[in-house]
Order: sequence, then structure tokens, then C-alpha cells
Amino acid sequence: MSKKNGKHKSGQSVSGSEVADRDDLSHGQLNPPSTSLWANAAGVMAGVKPCALAGHTPSPIVPAPGLIAAKPGDVVDLARIDTRADGGLDKARVETELRTLRDRISDSQEKLYAERRRSLLIVLQAIDTGGKDGTVRAVLKGVNPQGCTVSSFKVPSAEEMDHDFLWRYHRRVPGRGMIGVFNRSHYEDVLVVRVKNLVPEEVWRARYELINDFERLLSESGTTILKFFLHISKDEQKKRLEERIADPAKHWKFDPSDLVERKSWDRYQEAFADALGRCSTPYAPWLIVPADRKWFRNYVVAKTVADTLDAMNPQFPEASKDIASLKVED
Repeated sequence: MSKKNGKHKSGQSVSGSEVADRDDLSHGQLNPPSTSLWANAAGVMAGVKPCALAGHTPSPIVPAPGLIAAKPGDVVDLARIDTRADGGLDKARVETELRTLRDRISDSQEKLYAERRRSLLIVLQAIDTGGKDGTVRAVLKGVNPQGCTVSSFKVPSAEEMDHDFLWRYHRRVPGRGMIGVFNRSHYEDVLVVRVKNLVPEEVWRARYELINDFERLLSESGTTILKFFLHISKDEQKKRLEERIADPAKHWKFDPSDLVERKSWDRYQEAFADALGRCSTPYAPWLIVPADRKWFRNYVVAKTVADTLDAMNPQFPEASKDIASLKVED
């Protein structure tokens, strides 16, 4: 790095010979050797074993009836899936049961947060107007915000573009005890990137395997992954776009670019189908949700989340035995 261009940008490395001339990095003081920074690490990390090193077994995923689980390596034909399917369920009864499912999710979330050993990641993908926001509201209503995060991924920032394509997603993965939601996700890099030809085919095609490796890492580290593809028809998208145009209260949801994206419907369907087949694995299967009927969509997603949390079976940690004998003074 020349003195002329001496400003150190985020993401760049600084060589050892340059550090000696950079008093702004240490405010005039030499930093201690990096190994000394770990001096107290043993005490801090005691009892905080990564789940994968503690014999963690991935929790079973329990899809609700009516969902279609993509088989690993299968060729998915989205055109053959009925987007208006309702599983023969009664709407009024389902909406009543949804409240019970939300209570179950809330109860499990409290235990998951208290246990602080594992986490749950919910991935939502869909075409525009597919219902990702509505699903989050309907399924996680009542969950303690302290134990839940929702991350939406738009166009990557300049900083994110300076890193590998998974960097911005990995840093938003829920930590132990948390439920995390990806509203759009790492799959954007094999979907919109592919449809818009933002990178060469050899680049996005290689990402399927990298995504599978990434999700396997999360699974083996104690994160249960639920991936939902909210599948709507082209006619349903047209209806929802027209509703947004007609209702002033929904204008904030409408983006004129949605009409441009709609012209690429077939290409998006092809990209979704490839992602579903190539990235459905035993530890992170893709679950296809017939999503034209919002009430059915909300119910099957909520039931899958509730039943999967039950299978994870989080428990409140054992309290110290002498707590019961303690007394609060007047």
C-alpha cells in the first residue's frame, strides 16, 4: 500500500511491514500478540461446547399434511402442483386451530431460548406477492421478539459484495436459543442472479453444492432448518398485484418493477424448480406449500413449525437445587 493511497478500506488486509507505520490502527500503541488475547478464553468457553462436538443429532423435520417435500436430486415440476390445494380442510376450523399452533410455538420458543443449545431457521422463498410477509405475521404472532429475528435480503450492499455470496446470510443465522426467519435468503443467488444474468452460469451453477455444504454445517452445529417454498399460480399473482394497485392502503407494497419481473415468470419457475431439486437434502428438505389460499398456507407452515419444535423437544435448564430453599427478605 503506497503512502499516497494510505487509507485502509474495510475488507482489505494490512501486511506486517505496513502496521509499523500505522499509528491510527493502535492509537500509538502496539497491540499485544494475538495469542495473548485468548488468555482467558478457557474460562469463558467452559461449558459452551459447540453442539456438533457435543454429539448433536439433527432434529427430525415434521411436515404438515398437504405439503409436498421435494426429494433430494428430484426433478421438480411446479406446473403439476395444485397451488389452490387445501388438503380437504375446513377454513373456519383451521383458523381456530391456528391460534392453538401459535401458542405451541410461543411455548416452545420460550424453552428453546432458556435452553440455549440449539436454534431454528425458517427459510421463506416465493415469487413476488407469494406471501412471505403475511406468513411471518400469521405464524409468529405472539412469539417473544427477544427470541426471534427476521432478516430480509434485498440487493447486496457494497460491503456485502466485497465478500463471498454466503457471507451476508451466515452472519444472520440465528444463534443458540433463537428462532430466525429468512424472508428471501441465500437462494436469491441461484434465483434472481440467474434470471437476470448477473453472474455467468458456471458461477451460479456451482453455488448449489456450496449451499448444501452451508446448510449441512448449520445442521451439524445445532440449527434445524425449515425451508418453505410458497407456490402460487400466475393468475393468483395477477390478482394480488391488481389488488395492490386498486387499494391505496396497499400502494406501499406495490413496486412497478414487479410488472417487469412478471414477464420473467417462466424463467423464475425454472430457476425455483432447479433450486428445489438440487438443494433438497435429508437435513434441509424443501417443503412446497400450495399458497393460493392464504389460510391454508398459514396453517401448514405453522403446524410444521410447531410439530418440528415439539420434535426438537427443548427443555428448561435444571435450576440449582438450593433455589427452592431461598427466601426473599421483607
